[in-house]
Amino acid sequence: MDPQPERGAATISVASYVRLVGGNRNFRRLWLAQIVSEIGDWFYTLSIYTLLLQLTGHASSVALALVLQVLPQTLVGPTAAPKARSGAQKPQPSKPPAKPEPPKPEPPKPEPKPVEQPEPPKPEKQTPNELQKPSQIDQERVAALAQEKAEQEKREQEEKVRQRQVELEEEKQRKLREEQQKQLAEIRKEREAVEKKLKLERDRLAQIEDRNQKQAQAQAQPEAEHEAEQAQTGAGGQDNDLTARYAAAIQAAVTNNWNRPDNAQAGLRCVLNIAQIPGGDVISVSVGSPCNADPVTRTSIEQAVMKAAPLPYQGYEKVFQRNIKFNFRYDG
Repeated sequence: MDPQPERGAATISVASYVRLVGGNRNFRRLWLAQIVSEIGDWFYTLSIYTLLLQLTGHASSVALALVLQVLPQTLVGPTAAPKARSGAQKPQPSKPPAKPEPPKPEPPKPEPKPVEQPEPPKPEKQTPNELQKPSQIDQERVAALAQEKAEQEKREQEEKVRQRQVELEEEKQRKLREEQQKQLAEIRKEREAVEKKLKLERDRLAQIEDRNQKQAQAQAQPEAEHEAEQAQTGAGGQDNDLTARYAAAIQAAVTNNWNRPDNAQAGLRCVLNIAQIPGGDVISVSVGSPCNADPVTRTSIEQAVMKAAPLPYQGYEKVFQRNIKFNFRYDG
C-alpha cells in the first residue's frame, strides 16, 4: 500500500471562529479585552496627535511622533520573528503496526537483606559546672528583666508625678487668672460707679450754676433796662431827642446785619459793650449782663455789630462816645 501524503492545515472559517468565541469563555474574555485595549490605544494616539498639532502648529511634529511610534516595531520585528523553514517536510510513509511480542518470563526477585540500624548516640555526660551554667544565665536574665521593669515603673511613676505637677501648676495659673479677672471686674464696677456719681455731681452743679445765673440776670435786668432807657433818652436829660435817635440808628443798623438763629425767641434783651472810634468803626464788642440769650445767639449779635460797622456817626457827633452800653432788643 502506497503511503498517502498528510493533509494540509484545515482552513478556518467564520463559523468556526464564531464557535470558538462563543464556546470558549476564557478566549472570549481575552478577545473582548483586546478589543477594548485596541480602542483605547487609538483614542490615545488621536489625542496625542491632536495635542501635538495644537501645541506646535506643525504637521511635522505629528509625523515625527508617528515615526517614533512605529520605529520600535520595525527594528525589533525582524529579530523577534521565527526563522523560516528551508523546505516543506516530506511526508513519511506510515509503517504497519508491529506484531506484539510474547511476554518474557520475569526472573526471580532476590530476597531483601536485613538493614543494620545505627546505634543511637550516647548522651554525653555533663559536669556539674555545665549544669549550673544555664541556670545561672537564666537567673541573670530574670534579674536584668526585673531591674529593667523596675526602672520602667520608676520612670512611669516620675512621669506621672511630673504630669501631676504640671496640672497643678496650670490649675493654679487658671485660678490666678480668674481671680485677676474678678478683681478687674470689681475695679471696673467701682470706677463706673464713681464716674456715674461724678456725672451726677456735675449735673447738679451745672443746674445750680444755671439757677444762680438766671437769678442774677433777673435781678440785673431791671437795672440794665433803666440804664438803657437813660442811654436812649439822653444822659441826665441832655439832648434827649438826639441821643434817642442815635440809639435807634444803632439798633436799626445791628438788626439789619443780624443773622438771627432759629432758636432766638421774642423778648430778647442783651446789653452790649461797644468800643468804637470817631467815624463809627467798631474796635471790640462784647455781650454784657444781663442777657437772656444762649451762647449761639450771643455770638450772632456780636457778629451783627461787627458787620454793621461803621456805626452811625455823622449828625451824632455831640452824643458820640468811645465806649457805650447799648441795649439790644428783639421782640419778634
